[in-house]
Amino acid sequence: MRISVIGCGYLGAVHAATLASMGHTVVGIDVDAGKVDHLGRGFAPFFEPGLDELLQEGRATGRLRFSTDFADAATAQVHFLCVGTPQSKTSDGADLGYLFSATEALLPHLAAGAVVVGKSTVPVGTVERLREVLAPRPDVRLGWNPEFLRQGTAVKDSLVPDRLVYGVDGGKAAELDPVSGAPRGVTAALDAVYEPLLQAGIPRLVCNFSTAELIKSAANAYLATKVSFINAMAELCDASGADVTELSEAMGMDPRIGGRYLHAGLGFGGGCLPKDIRSFRTQAVELGVASVEEWMGVVDSINLGQRSRTASLAATLCGGSVAGRTITVLGAAFKPDTDDIRDSPALDVALQLAAAGAHVTVTDPKAINHAWIRFPQLRFEHSTKRALEGAELVLLLTEWDEYRTLSPAATGGLVRRRTILDARNVLDADAWRDAGWTVRGLGTGAVIHSAPAHAPVPAHVPAPAAVPAPAAGQTA
Repeated sequence: MRISVIGCGYLGAVHAATLASMGHTVVGIDVDAGKVDHLGRGFAPFFEPGLDELLQEGRATGRLRFSTDFADAATAQVHFLCVGTPQSKTSDGADLGYLFSATEALLPHLAAGAVVVGKSTVPVGTVERLREVLAPRPDVRLGWNPEFLRQGTAVKDSLVPDRLVYGVDGGKAAELDPVSGAPRGVTAALDAVYEPLLQAGIPRLVCNFSTAELIKSAANAYLATKVSFINAMAELCDASGADVTELSEAMGMDPRIGGRYLHAGLGFGGGCLPKDIRSFRTQAVELGVASVEEWMGVVDSINLGQRSRTASLAATLCGGSVAGRTITVLGAAFKPDTDDIRDSPALDVALQLAAAGAHVTVTDPKAINHAWIRFPQLRFEHSTKRALEGAELVLLLTEWDEYRTLSPAATGGLVRRRTILDARNVLDADAWRDAGWTVRGLGTGAVIHSAPAHAPVPAHVPAPAAVPAPAAGQTA
């Protein structure tokens, strides 16, 4: 099929590349000329495992190209709206300005009988507003096909999704042929787009617009609830001397609960989950559903509270204050396998420590070049080894494999004081303690797990001179 993807950010670039890999002819449209040039040369302007390979394959076959001109989408049969819907600058609700602007720009270039399908995460009722934009073209059909991508596994999530959801006018019954029962309209068009996935057995659900709009937000709200619940249990465990890792393992064995997203730690961040639950809360207020509003408020509050609690634990490990201490933060991205620093819990904690007077060095395998531009008050270092040198406290805040597999002995030879706060609860604490480290996790008991009595703990060492952030255009 001939397909256009409007908006080539994280969602759009992945969607365009995976559709081309399925055999479709795809053009990605974006107003950012730099981004279009980058993608057109076969490279994503962000880190996502496997995406560059798909972009280069699409470029080599001629099935994938990118443009800033909406007229290049004129021959497409199906148009996917993949523009961002960030949190509004003036409220917790979603900013839909980019979505409506993109739809208006596309309108003059729609071929007769074209299908326009939204993929962005939007508040319920958005499709009805888009109908008004498309009203001058009654021959154009509108659908909604929410995305369920996870950063770090987005290519796999696109090629082997858990499910496909189609939101169509009137729901499933409205798009079944009354005689044959075969799908028609938007359903038939999307079945053609996703034919390889459907043949592979991926389940699909056809529903009305409101359900399709709510599915992504409801799913994210539930996942956020699980994360915040176990983090609340972590605080209870610290207060009582229990161990949240053992508690969550036992809970996860119950098939009604399951272990996924039941891992206590620093909490969630990124450009999707936080803004989606806040938008969900705003929708609940507008619809008069107080229970959902209050629930989402508690979930958000618990998640943000983990960051302050981590900073407080760091002060405890430094004898009550981090002022003047040399601290190394492992991780800047909001999660591993991405370079996205939007609403990063790791950087939030690093900033709190710096504001309290600590000399903070942050390292990350992929996100450093994004982070140093935005946070000049922090010191950044590409090399994990150099970042660790002379540290009096180490905080593991993003659970990259590189940090999970650090050698306690080798790491101990780099730092001034063998003390680590594992805010993701991913290290083998016993192995680190055996190597002379004082280890603290979140929810692993109120008592700080210290190194054996014979292990030397060096006295406080003055912080090194501050290292300025790189000048614009330079790497850290």
